[in-house]
Amino acid sequence: MELINYCIEKNVHVYRQGDINVAYDVNSGSLHVLDDVTQGLILEMVAWQRKNGLKEFAQIVPNIGLNLIAEEKHEILTELSALQKQGLLFSPEAEETVLLYPDEPIIKAMCLHVAHDCNLRCGYCFAGTGPFGGSRQLMSLETGKKALNFLLDHSGERQQCEVDFFGGEPLMNFPVVKELIAYGKEIAAQAGKKMKFTLTTNAVLLDQPTADFLEKEEISVVLSIDGRKDVNDRMRPFLNGAGSYDRIMPQILSFARRRPNSSPYATGNYYYVRGTYTHFNTDFYKDVLHLADSGINRISVEPVVASPQEEYAFRDEDLTEIKRSYDILGEKVLEYRRDGKEFVFFHFNAGLDEGPCLVKRLSGCGAGHEYVAISPEGDIYPCHQFVGQEQYKLGSLDDSEGFLDPKIVQAFRRAQVYSKEECRSCWARFSCSGGCHAANTAFSGELTKVYPLGCELQKKRLEIAYYLKIKEASQRNLLS
Repeated sequence: MELINYCIEKNVHVYRQGDINVAYDVNSGSLHVLDDVTQGLILEMVAWQRKNGLKEFAQIVPNIGLNLIAEEKHEILTELSALQKQGLLFSPEAEETVLLYPDEPIIKAMCLHVAHDCNLRCGYCFAGTGPFGGSRQLMSLETGKKALNFLLDHSGERQQCEVDFFGGEPLMNFPVVKELIAYGKEIAAQAGKKMKFTLTTNAVLLDQPTADFLEKEEISVVLSIDGRKDVNDRMRPFLNGAGSYDRIMPQILSFARRRPNSSPYATGNYYYVRGTYTHFNTDFYKDVLHLADSGINRISVEPVVASPQEEYAFRDEDLTEIKRSYDILGEKVLEYRRDGKEFVFFHFNAGLDEGPCLVKRLSGCGAGHEYVAISPEGDIYPCHQFVGQEQYKLGSLDDSEGFLDPKIVQAFRRAQVYSKEECRSCWARFSCSGGCHAANTAFSGELTKVYPLGCELQKKRLEIAYYLKIKEASQRNLLS
């Protein structure tokens, strides 16, 4: 083997999940199942490097595997060397890449805030229950049309643009949503392009005619519910304090039944149900299973991001229970699959071979230069979670120049993996992409300082995702 200035811990992640030992090769994306002895030997190499720094492999070998028979040690190292020569383990570290962007940003996607009002009063709402720190209002048709024109005008050579109708609750402005869908399809066709629409809703107003329209127009839909009735109703009540579960669950189930074959990766014409877990339900695996048992098979339940002063914010002691919930959920995914009741938990989807290119792995979602959000007034922000934060306002649709503040654009372009000190040596760097910009700034006030809890949870989800990949491949081999 050749290990010259090569940090194993940074480039090979070795861990145990369920009943197997896993090695994830960061730079090739390869996964390996290890026996206990091989795992122990690699972990000894990692520990020795931590203590003694980066040394050539010949200097490491005499100091590891001292409890092994010489022939056994030699056999393991020979196998590891063969994998390295194939580029599958201890593969060369990817060189730091300078991300090159066009001078004028090319916008691929837009979050259109058609309603800064809501018919629920969710306790953890980052939008302040709808108005994002401003007044409660609905977007006009004129502003919506300006936004769609802006998207097409600045989409470059992209053949498909994406629009998410968002709020607050966008169905409170459904007449405008319907007109914008028709308008967007028309102007996209005139430009020789397509415009794909998604609508994110709490489902309170998702009656049969509304659902029929969304289905007819092939609108992807994200439906919000937190899981079990008591969990949902604690954080997602109506204005009068009454719980929303009994109103929304039947309508969510009815819509989910329309799309039994939705993509697990939220592509194409899809639906998925998303929720938020808090300090009050660190056993959120029960909420996921409640949704799955109810007939929902595309599920995302995400950790709340909150000020430590909030009663629903996570405490340090919650981390153990949260990770345990993810462990249980990973095994339940396998169990349900074996029983023919398969469901997809969105955060256990791991793109390896089919995942995004290195540039996207480094830069993440593209907020602030490839993806923008538009407020009802026509103001432009980096993403939906920055709306209303004046320091991040990129511009306005009414600006005669009609484009984005270059300083803010550059700040978001620079906020990639190699600009974040914590990310540079992290094994998850090419999968996490440095975390969510909004979560990072909410925690630290800086785009380039990561949210530690978010990092911990993302790494845990990735470990389970890779474990499930291996189990899935093993099952396929058994069936064949």
